Amino acid sequence: MSYAPFDWTDDEARRRADAGLVRTLRPRAAETELLDLASNDYLGLSRNPEVTAAAAEAVRTWGAGATGSRLVTGSTALHAELERELAAFCGFEAALVFSSGYAANLAALTALTGRDSLIVSDAGNHASIVDGCRLSRADVTVVPHADPDAFRKALQAHRGRALAVTDSVFSVDGDAAPLAGLADVCRDAGAALVVDDAHGLGVLGEGGRGALAAAGLAGGEGVVATLTLSKSLGSQGGAVLGPAPVIRHLVNTARTFIFDTGLAPAAVGAALGALRLLRREPERASRAVAVAVELHRRLSAAGLTAVYPDAAVVSVRAPSAESAVRWAADCRSAGLVVGCFRPPSVPDGISRLRLTARADLTQSQIEKAVDTVLATAPRPVS
Repeated sequence: MSYAPFDWTDDEARRRADAGLVRTLRPRAAETELLDLASNDYLGLSRNPEVTAAAAEAVRTWGAGATGSRLVTGSTALHAELERELAAFCGFEAALVFSSGYAANLAALTALTGRDSLIVSDAGNHASIVDGCRLSRADVTVVPHADPDAFRKALQAHRGRALAVTDSVFSVDGDAAPLAGLADVCRDAGAALVVDDAHGLGVLGEGGRGALAAAGLAGGEGVVATLTLSKSLGSQGGAVLGPAPVIRHLVNTARTFIFDTGLAPAAVGAALGALRLLRREPERASRAVAVAVELHRRLSAAGLTAVYPDAAVVSVRAPSAESAVRWAADCRSAGLVVGCFRPPSVPDGISRLRLTARADLTQSQIEKAVDTVLATAPRPVS
């Protein structure tokens, strides 16, 4: 009998193919004529000369890699500098940098909960939050999307340590969480509030300080923020922001901090350079939102069903999963790259295109994007 322990993967591949759910890697070129409305480079900083120069200088100074975990050799003065400036910019007492936003969410949810505690999680939360909940060993209650009353009922039913977690801006439809209402619920219940501000940082709040700053919640005693450095800041990595005792606790208990190699110096330098640029050019934040609103206005006026953007994400509904895939492919053939979300990636069963606005888009690029989406739409536009 032959030894073939992974034959079962062929059956799984056939099932994915039959369901139209095959994912493939598509390496992008260094230079392309395609118009990108699929990335999360909201402020157009990933190729900004000042940001790339900061990355290069960090490599020359600190080397190509962090060389070890943050608690061994992986922390540099540059990491500490980014943490101080990030916390100050967003309005929190302290910050801790991780190798990704995914790792930051796992850290916050596993280190701030545990057995006999409760996590209440929004049904629309990102996969990293879902995985953090699963790994936490806490009791987890998933509540309907953006419903503070549902959070309240779940928290009231629990006695003991509890935490509510939500995205600030949901990555699929671009709608914002009711942060003020959730904060009230958590204060009444004596629970902590953890907010993933990945899609709010650099876009919302004064000068892009984030959704929690916009809601007046930044620096609150019971509030913790997680975020990524790979979207508005155009770099890579993640961070947890909150009260100093919380950050000290994570340093000592968060497994994705203790046992992971530190963020590479190039990414730290790039994020710090982008943050400093944003402080000098705060208008980039409002420009990204304005571009998103214009995309929504034009697409909706032409008859498409689009969700109003609370930040920089514009979601456009498709009639079916198959038509969404074809629509995205047709857009690409016409020179426009957009995101495509379909079940099971979207639990609501609604397939859609996802367009991300960028602060550096010109008016002609906006017009090209709108014209392309409309020309390739899978159904007549009224």
